[in-house]
Amino acid sequence: MENKLKLYGFNNLTKSLSFNIYDVCYAKTPKAQLDYIAYIDKAYNSERIADIMTKLTEMIGAKVLSISRQDYDPQGASATFLIADDTMIPMGGNETVAHLDKSHVTVHTYPEYHPDTNIATFRVDIDVATCGKITPLTALDFLIGSFDSDIITMDYRVRGFTRSLGGQKLFIDHDITSIQDYIDGSVLDRYDAVDINVYQANMFHTKMLIKEIELQNYLFNTDVRELSPRNRLEITNSLRKEMIEIFSGRNVFGNGSLSD
Repeated sequence: MENKLKLYGFNNLTKSLSFNIYDVCYAKTPKAQLDYIAYIDKAYNSERIADIMTKLTEMIGAKVLSISRQDYDPQGASATFLIADDTMIPMGGNETVAHLDKSHVTVHTYPEYHPDTNIATFRVDIDVATCGKITPLTALDFLIGSFDSDIITMDYRVRGFTRSLGGQKLFIDHDITSIQDYIDGSVLDRYDAVDINVYQANMFHTKMLIKEIELQNYLFNTDVRELSPRNRLEITNSLRKEMIEIFSGRNVFGNGSLSD
């Protein structure tokens, strides 16, 4: 739908994007694991993620109406934005704007580790819901680049309908066959990606798994040159196993096969 549609009244379509990323790291000792959590907690505190989401809001053509953010003990942070399409901004006074409760951005971070595995993970959950002509898909490259994204899962859904001037219901106002349509090719080349799409319901799902593991980039406070070739292989296999389990949503046996 490249030509602009002339609508009757307000565009009532709700476009929702759930975006989850995972960063995986090898931390050799319990102290290194705790130091990694502390590093992540500082690097992605509520102020930092609020800055990222402010930029995202600008990129999709929305305006920030209010921000609420919080850091948590022992770790983690969240931020919530109330946003509006620029065609819905109040002009002053006590004017209220309909549907703003459907336009928001929420972010939650989840650093975690297990002492028996030497693997620490960092998860970011981002939910963007817009009401009107704007879509959060236009900021996907920015989101992926804002975090160390080893595994990415995305769900996008268009709900509701709007009407043309002639009264015809329109259940989607932009072309899409896959979420991957909105990701730069140079970014996609770095990942294995799979889709599960339900076109009749305007529901789209994409999962992405990083292809190459450059081991030094996954070692926290450890130099790869300090490790023997055998240790390097073992750590690389552990990292890949962790990623495959997150990507597939299933635990993996020691021989690499998936459990039920």
